[in-house]
Amino acid sequence: MKITIKKIMVLAIFSTVNMLAGFLFPNTMPNCFAQLNLINNKTSYINHIQLDTNFLLIPIQIELREIKTEFRYATTNNFTGKKLYKQPIAMLIEPAEKALNKACKKLKSKGLGIIIYDAYRPYSVTQEMWKIFPDERYAANPAKGSGHNRGIAVDLTLFDLHTGKSLDMGTDFDHFSDSAHHSFLGFQQEVIKNRKILRAAMEEAGFRALETEWWHYSLPIPTSNAPVLDLPFKTVYKTYQRFKK
Repeated sequence: MKITIKKIMVLAIFSTVNMLAGFLFPNTMPNCFAQLNLINNKTSYINHIQLDTNFLLIPIQIELREIKTEFRYATTNNFTGKKLYKQPIAMLIEPAEKALNKACKKLKSKGLGIIIYDAYRPYSVTQEMWKIFPDERYAANPAKGSGHNRGIAVDLTLFDLHTGKSLDMGTDFDHFSDSAHHSFLGFQQEVIKNRKILRAAMEEAGFRALETEWWHYSLPIPTSNAPVLDLPFKTVYKTYQRFKK
């Protein structure tokens, strides 16, 4: 993906205006900029889970043959050019994890598996991403929090269970242009078909597509109910182990 100097300047100005507006005129900002339900310590997270275990992040069953991971943010092969994760674990809240398994079963019947690029993402990483690319079509605004921060969103693609090869989706993951949009039809029919297969399976399982990113799906639950988490993967996983004993 090529990001021009001009585009970076425009995006930076947009981000700065948003931040200044929130600081100077806090009472005039829309509800989406209200204070987040942010959890950044283990004790608060445990207390929240004790109130509602549906918001416990659990590991996606990557030991299954039809699910693989490719954590781009644990490498420099991502739009930031930085390693943003250390020892990531693919996790979602339980309702989202169950929905993903439902989609996997549907895809498996077609001889397909999924490759997970991202699932739960600490809020501090979302902040870092926004500094680099503050465009809400492709990056989550920290003022609102991300579905990834809440454990209800997953980035993924398809692969052939027989050959192990990824299906052609027309663009790479995190390719920020209109060619990544679901509405873009300037590809061969095979690419369009592959995107439709993924979308159909995910939506049938209860997920909702993001129109500007073919790889991004989220479970449509009220975000006010799901806290924004800024916890290390290790902390989240150990909490899961505690509750599932």
